Amino acid sequence: MSNFVHPCLLQLLPLLFFVLVLLFCASCQSASVDLNPEDKASLLLFRSWIQDPVHGLSTWFGSNCTDWTGLACQNHTGQVISINLRNVNLSGYIHPNLCNLLFLETLVLSENGFTGQIPLCFGRLQNLKTLDLSHNRFGGVVPDSLVTLRQLKELSLNGNHDLGGVVPWWVGNFSSNLEILDLGFNSFHGTIPESLFYCKSLKYLDLGNNYLSGDLHDFFQPLVFLNLSSNSLSGTLPCFSASIRSLGVLNLARNSIVGGIPTCIASLEELTHLNLSFNHLNYAISPRLVFSEKLLALDLSFNDLSGPLPTKIAETTEKSGLVLLDLSHNCFSGGIPLKITELKSLQALFLSHNLLTGEIPARIGNLTYLQVIDLSRNSLSGSIPLNIVGCFQLLALVLNNNNLSGQIQPELDALDSLKVLDISNNGISGEIPLTLAGCKSLEIVDFSSNNLSGNLNDAITKWSNLRYLSLARNKFSGSLPSWLFTFEEIQMMDFSGNKFSGFVPDGNFNISLEFNNGDVRRLPAEPFLAIRNIEIKISVLVVDNSELSFNYHLSSTAGIDLSDNLLRGEIPHGLFGLQGLEYLNLSYNFLDGQVPSLEKMERLRALDLSHNSLSGQIPGNISRLKELVLLNFSYNSLSGFVPQKEGYGRFPGAFAGNPDLCVESPRVKCDSGSLPTVPGKSFEETEGPISVWIFCISAFVSFYFCVVTLFCSTRARSYLLQTKV
Repeated sequence: MSNFVHPCLLQLLPLLFFVLVLLFCASCQSASVDLNPEDKASLLLFRSWIQDPVHGLSTWFGSNCTDWTGLACQNHTGQVISINLRNVNLSGYIHPNLCNLLFLETLVLSENGFTGQIPLCFGRLQNLKTLDLSHNRFGGVVPDSLVTLRQLKELSLNGNHDLGGVVPWWVGNFSSNLEILDLGFNSFHGTIPESLFYCKSLKYLDLGNNYLSGDLHDFFQPLVFLNLSSNSLSGTLPCFSASIRSLGVLNLARNSIVGGIPTCIASLEELTHLNLSFNHLNYAISPRLVFSEKLLALDLSFNDLSGPLPTKIAETTEKSGLVLLDLSHNCFSGGIPLKITELKSLQALFLSHNLLTGEIPARIGNLTYLQVIDLSRNSLSGSIPLNIVGCFQLLALVLNNNNLSGQIQPELDALDSLKVLDISNNGISGEIPLTLAGCKSLEIVDFSSNNLSGNLNDAITKWSNLRYLSLARNKFSGSLPSWLFTFEEIQMMDFSGNKFSGFVPDGNFNISLEFNNGDVRRLPAEPFLAIRNIEIKISVLVVDNSELSFNYHLSSTAGIDLSDNLLRGEIPHGLFGLQGLEYLNLSYNFLDGQVPSLEKMERLRALDLSHNSLSGQIPGNISRLKELVLLNFSYNSLSGFVPQKEGYGRFPGAFAGNPDLCVESPRVKCDSGSLPTVPGKSFEETEGPISVWIFCISAFVSFYFCVVTLFCSTRARSYLLQTKV
């Protein structure tokens, strides 16, 4: 039964085979479209003018359009309708013959290195629907010839920093189809053309990062995306009522917008991202300003907003709600409302640089998705709530510059994903718990300016990714452990202002990559100030509905600070062999012995060995240390003669309090014969023939004085005369 075939089917088999052959031939024909000869000639001329170092256009030969990278052609005519050469590493000028491709609908040349002005002849491409020249090096102004492109839906010129002038007056009414206009990250100035406020087809508008000015007006079309950030726009916030059911992203950051935040902004039903940071917004936030659960990111930082924090800022559900809330750098006062702990989807909470008081809510541990908490620079009191371990995904906990007290709870080891832990400038006491060894992901640890005490335990050795460690200005004691310099990624360690005693550990100096090699970054040349005031800049970006991108920037030098302790003994020579070290402070200790050679410390910018008991001579010529801007050897027991040519003259006051040390200057000449020699030079090299003559004369005078003395003595003269007889 299964092997039976109906006779009718057998009769249809040849017909089916014929149809399959026809379909196969048709597919072959569609896969092989002959490129229009005139278009081919124009494309080859276009290629002849550009540089193609990675041979991205190496397939541009032959006549089959489908073989040419980035091209699409009409099936019947072979005329080019689409060119997409995004990010092919091309550069150079655009040949005018590219404008002969009159049937072109899509032209994408973004993320390359094209230069020159945007060709005037682009206005001839009447069928163009997409023109994307973003992220190149085009300059000049936008040519008015583009006004003829009536079919254009997308015009993207983003990221051509030398492209500027005023935004063309016609840009809002030249095409009734225009949906996307992206002129961000350019050099446009002047006001926003009025035509843009009424362009009915426009949905996506990006004019961010330019030099636009004038008052901010409302838009009268249903926008989906609006970015006017990083300009000089002024005025007050409009309601964007025409976009009440469409606007998803509104970014007005870094302008000069004033006044309060109108409650009508919360009526934008589709709003997912609102950024009003770095403006001059003031007054309190109205209790009626409550956003929908669709809002993912709210950034009101760096304004002059005051009053209490809003008890409810957005609706939330189990599956949706705010991911990022940034109210930092304002003038909010009062306590942290408990309603914030109900934002169950929250991943980043920034409330720093305000006037907040009271305790950190214990229920903050309910925010199990939290990755970043920054409550720094307020007046918060109480202890760090133990429930914070409920935020088990936490990457950064920043609580510095508050009035917190209590101890570091051993249970904090549950935060095993933590990378940044900053509790500096508080009143926290006790010892570092051994259990913190469980926080193996730590990279930035700042416990400075507290009341912590005890010895350094081995928990710190488990932080193998450590880049910055500061225990400065506490009450730690005991000797410095042998593992002190064993962190491969360490960039800065500050143990100053404690009661550490004993010797500076000798050894393991070759482990740190930063201390030994340094990196290629060039630090600013301004005076080397505020070395201890390191600020960690944390930034987050909401990628989609559920994901947040976390990043931090550590603005710090490669340095070691062991100052203001009770250390004694000699300075290990290996410490002065760290070629990448930029900052070294060993001042206010009881170190003795000689100062090691500085010749290997090519990146050194600041060295402070003052207020110790160092003796001997100053190291030789330091003129080759071009980066050195701060030097202090004062108040030691150094001696010798420092010639002016040694390069120390650019550090006045660096040798104060060393009475046996003479530093030569245009006003001060040292008597080299009466001072110890410069280290590394023999007596013969330093004294010369003049010193030899001085020695001979003094010997002759001494001999003459002895003879005269003998003959003036009666007893001596009698004895000599008697002997002679």
